[in-house]
Amino acid sequence: MADSVEKRIAGLREELNHHIYLYHQKDDPEISDEEYDNLYAELKKLEEEHPELVTGDSPTQRVGAPPSEGFAPVEHAIPMLSLANARTEEELLAWEKRMRNHLEKRDVDAAGLTYVTEPKIDGLAISLTYENGRFVRGATRGNGRVGEDVTHNIATIDELPKQLENAPPLIEVRGEVYMPLEAFAELNQRRVDAGQPAFANPRNSAAGSIRQVDPKATAERPLSIWSYGIGAIDGLEPFETHSAEVEWLAANGFKTNPDTATHKTIEEVLARCLWWLDRREDLDFEIDGVVIKVDQVGLWSELGSAGREPRWAIAWKFPPTTATTKLNKIDWNVGRTGHLVPWALLEPVRVGGVTVSNATLHNEEDLARKDVREGDEVVVLRAGDVIPQVISALPQKRPKGAKKPEPPKNCPACGTEIIKPEDSVFSICPNRAGCPGQIFQHIKQFVSRGAMDIEGLGEKQVFRFLEEGLIKDVADIYDLTQEQLQELDRMGAVSSGNLIAEIEKSKEVPFGRVIYALGMPGVGQVNGEILADEFGTIEALHEADPERIQQTEGIGPVLATQIHESLADERTWNIVQRLRDAGLRMELDESERRPEGGPLEGMSIVLTGTLPDLTRDEAGAIVKRAGGKVVGSVSKKTDYVIAGESAGSKLDKAEKLGVPVLDRAGLDDLLAGKLSKDENG
Repeated sequence: MADSVEKRIAGLREELNHHIYLYHQKDDPEISDEEYDNLYAELKKLEEEHPELVTGDSPTQRVGAPPSEGFAPVEHAIPMLSLANARTEEELLAWEKRMRNHLEKRDVDAAGLTYVTEPKIDGLAISLTYENGRFVRGATRGNGRVGEDVTHNIATIDELPKQLENAPPLIEVRGEVYMPLEAFAELNQRRVDAGQPAFANPRNSAAGSIRQVDPKATAERPLSIWSYGIGAIDGLEPFETHSAEVEWLAANGFKTNPDTATHKTIEEVLARCLWWLDRREDLDFEIDGVVIKVDQVGLWSELGSAGREPRWAIAWKFPPTTATTKLNKIDWNVGRTGHLVPWALLEPVRVGGVTVSNATLHNEEDLARKDVREGDEVVVLRAGDVIPQVISALPQKRPKGAKKPEPPKNCPACGTEIIKPEDSVFSICPNRAGCPGQIFQHIKQFVSRGAMDIEGLGEKQVFRFLEEGLIKDVADIYDLTQEQLQELDRMGAVSSGNLIAEIEKSKEVPFGRVIYALGMPGVGQVNGEILADEFGTIEALHEADPERIQQTEGIGPVLATQIHESLADERTWNIVQRLRDAGLRMELDESERRPEGGPLEGMSIVLTGTLPDLTRDEAGAIVKRAGGKVVGSVSKKTDYVIAGESAGSKLDKAEKLGVPVLDRAGLDDLLAGKLSKDENG
């Protein structure tokens, strides 16, 4: 029995060391966080039961991984420890009980114990050293005692203060480098367009960016940094509380999380953890839990550490967003513009609180780069309402004879021979007029909330109406009658009447959303509104050549050509005319036109984040009524960015370009004429 336990411990250490190396040095994990945590928990339990088998080099006794040989080593004056995890209310309460018992044994009064909570950013832990106010060194956590010198790379992050005013002779600030989600998506799109592999997740992209040999490469990555604590310090009175540390950081130019909070009881802490869980999907950065710390810094030394983990802090971990399962089959669907999209049919697995059996593989080139094959064990990611995706395969578990997948030679929906345009990451079915798969996807997008917003006509009903022969394209929707619908099973007088009323109501949708609903390749909601503002009528847009369309702000040459070719297609134009005859708005209403002489006349405005009392559509309508133009991206030509809560990379870009940023109150000042185009500096 003893031999088998010893062998299991040795096997777990070897396996964990392998995964630690991949995660910390290669930024390329091959198992999910949950699987790693389970292996670690098993090893820790076995070592607690057999303390005579604990060794100093065990993963439970050290942090992270040794520093890479590509960077100079940096010894931390105060070790950067890891944190124990709690996943349930019981585990959190047990942590508090152990902590209070420890203080009681040391005759330390814990009656006034308070706590600090802050989001657990899923990024790369960093130490920042300042001497006489000047930033002199940035280092990774490494193994907790020795990290990697990444000073030149860290210095490229604009948010990092390079010089502090009235600073002590020495202060070490600790934080987390991360990549905002919107910036991560844009970076991955650029990499895919350039034929490079996409990053699996924002954490890997941030860590990989910091470990670039050339700082210029790091500077091109849209990195951000949160600062959350202080390590070594000289020449400044020690802080009594952790919350005071955070306040000092914020007052001295460091970016700290505004939702860091203090609590008097563990019940308040638990409520805050659940609050963060509810907000998780609304953030523009990834968090995988909440960090909980004893606020009284003086108690940290009394509590000490257990192995590599401080007793005075713990991480409440959220349900995992990744899991590992078997990929049974790769299937291909056709999108509304003819693109063939690969899909993974999976062994059902629980991810992020739901059971997942299907996941996207994005496109065939991404599929080839990841080298995903049928029969593979794969890592699946699910975040919020985003479609689950396969982020990597585990080739070491691959069955013999597994073949690389290839797209079908014929469209799976209509049988038409597919084509592969040059420089495209998709094969395409060219049968736009007659492919039932493309027609279904287009109708589904047409009736969606951001387009015609026909409530009650969802994906299942669209499929049913196509199967029943009631509709063949989007224009047929407006020929439906209540009598037709009532003849269908489970469609009585009330439900059919409600649907006809919703279809009629959709005729009031603004012209810009109608342009988006037409489903032209590359035209989103913002571009639809911009095109409506620019051309005024669908006829004017139809008659414009690509060069004229390209003069529209935010429309490049490729998109201009796609718009021109789409409207020039005889079948598409026929549908447009039928929709116009049905009563849809094919020109700007007078109320939608930008008035001359408004307070925002001639201004380009970008909206980002969530405003407290306005939806994005409402804010956009207000801007347009005041004579302004809402644009989708930030550039030097942008006059103002209106930023709400959870603003993303557009806010970062505005700050980098020096574009003025206003909040909700600032928008009111702008509308009231208190700010102008010439005075926005």
